[in-house]
Amino acid sequence: MTVTVVVPTLGRPSLDVLLAALAAGVAEHDLELLVVDDRPGNPPALDVEAKVLTGPARGPAAARNVGWRAARHDWVAFLDDDVVPDPDWADRLVLDLAAAGSEVGGVQGVLRVPLPDDRRPTDWERVTAGLADGAWITADMAYRREALERCGGFDERLPRAFREDAELAYRVRREGWTLQRGNRRVTHPVRPESTWVSVRTQRGNADDALLRRLYGPEWRELLEIPPGRRPRHLAVTVAGLTALAAAAARRPRLAALAGLAWAAGTAEFAAARIAPGPRDAREVGTMLVTSAVIPPVATLHYLRGWWRWRARG
Repeated sequence: MTVTVVVPTLGRPSLDVLLAALAAGVAEHDLELLVVDDRPGNPPALDVEAKVLTGPARGPAAARNVGWRAARHDWVAFLDDDVVPDPDWADRLVLDLAAAGSEVGGVQGVLRVPLPDDRRPTDWERVTAGLADGAWITADMAYRREALERCGGFDERLPRAFREDAELAYRVRREGWTLQRGNRRVTHPVRPESTWVSVRTQRGNADDALLRRLYGPEWRELLEIPPGRRPRHLAVTVAGLTALAAAAARRPRLAALAGLAWAAGTAEFAAARIAPGPRDAREVGTMLVTSAVIPPVATLHYLRGWWRWRARG
């Protein structure tokens, strides 16, 4: 079984942990290991035998394309640089791919996200844990090189680690391949993040606008992506803007009604995020503030994406 392992990286410290976990299996099974450094500057110094490629600094989709196009083997296994493979990951990878029939274009690994045992998980921890249930995510996903060639690889118009893997999986299946789940395992630790991470991730709404432009109103069903809150975010944003405009126009009744609608929508969103969490003062405060900020930010990013892609396909 000839396999290339591609790891795009931004040089995070977790890369060293990943490569150390891979070292024995790479040597035993003679896997080709390609690390795509997606930052400008000096390439990382590695303690394992691997080829370092220079990425275009346009996000993980473009970096992975650099990797698989340079690969020498028939199968390409993608790993994110913040996962930790099990000690027998390479053994199970080889078995997963050997068991794949000729109609199988891709095989996903099993992903675990460790959560605290002594308290309820925070909002960010729950978001990260959702990766464990994701379909065809490239935190650990292997594709036949032929399947990647047929569909052209990752769409580089999707610059974030957000939807780019689901979109590729759809096109691979559209080309007639099937996808299946394997038995190899990786762990995805919850990395530390700032208070504003939930606001920052709303930039992905711009990518959703592109996917809707490409695949129409049913794009979520086609790409196996769960329903989102965008309609509610839009309604809350409109209510807030209406309240401000009515207040400026000295229409107190309309301002009060719109303000009440905004407050109710924001409270519902905050409660939905607070209820399953630890409910300590810091988490509650963070959820209250970010729940007020997220709807307009999400709406703005979606409109920005809609405007950019309105005449393109």
